[in-house]
Amino acid sequence: MSRVMWKGAISFGLLHAPVGLYPASKQDEIDFDWLHRESLKPVGYKRVVKETGEEVDKDDIVKAVKYDDRYVVLSDEEIKAANVKSTHTIDIVGFTNAEDINFLFFETPYYLAPTKGGEKVYALLREALLKTRKIGIALVVLHNKQHLAALIPTPQAIVLNMLRWATEVRGAEDLDLPEEGLQGVAIKPKELQMATQLIESMTEEWRPEQFKDTFRDDIMAMVKKKFDAGLAEEITDVKIEEPEETSNVVDLTELLRKSLQGRTPAAPRKAAAKKAPPPPRKRANARGSKTVH
Repeated sequence: MSRVMWKGAISFGLLHAPVGLYPASKQDEIDFDWLHRESLKPVGYKRVVKETGEEVDKDDIVKAVKYDDRYVVLSDEEIKAANVKSTHTIDIVGFTNAEDINFLFFETPYYLAPTKGGEKVYALLREALLKTRKIGIALVVLHNKQHLAALIPTPQAIVLNMLRWATEVRGAEDLDLPEEGLQGVAIKPKELQMATQLIESMTEEWRPEQFKDTFRDDIMAMVKKKFDAGLAEEITDVKIEEPEETSNVVDLTELLRKSLQGRTPAAPRKAAAKKAPPPPRKRANARGSKTVH
């Protein structure tokens, strides 16, 4: 298990469960290094004074808040002392149904695990959330910043998923979107029927392990090919073929008909035993309209 990121406690009502916070996700992407084009030597990040360009050591950097055209410097200890309880507590302020939170609000997931003395209350909260099919809405301060979060139960653990604040989620009012319903864009009932049939034929049980980052694989295959050819230090300009623009005038019925060819209707799903919901995932029909590094 990865190293604990934060220690505190879950607080709901008068109950208190000491917990540790652990990453529940990891980055699996290509790590591109920056090189100088001519010398191919690595280019790093520098901490510099903006006005003079002078390099600054990490230990010589302090935190400050601009207030009335002046800076007020605060130490980490002073920041914590401003509200000791909030910096050590995941304070549950209410409970709600998972489906009532729009997927746009969800950010990074983390595991919560009980620390010594917190096992019983932790298990009680997890089982109660599972039984009621609810998630907790909480406030937590991490890295000198307060976050809104959801506490989501799974049969094994409680997951803390950071949420965006309402002010951070943009509305779609300014986008040029088709009107609701079929008439605004002249969709034929037959086209809707065939599109629905295509969706049903492509519907399957969610198995995330079947999906792979093929872009990453293609990049690494190109890297290996250049390396094997002795071009490990060669920089070339790659021409990108832009996709051709398509006309707005298309025969949707014909495209749908071709898409459906060879597809069989999806087999009916077996009724699943009633159990607690898994952590919410992005769903297009969710209703309604923070992050640790």
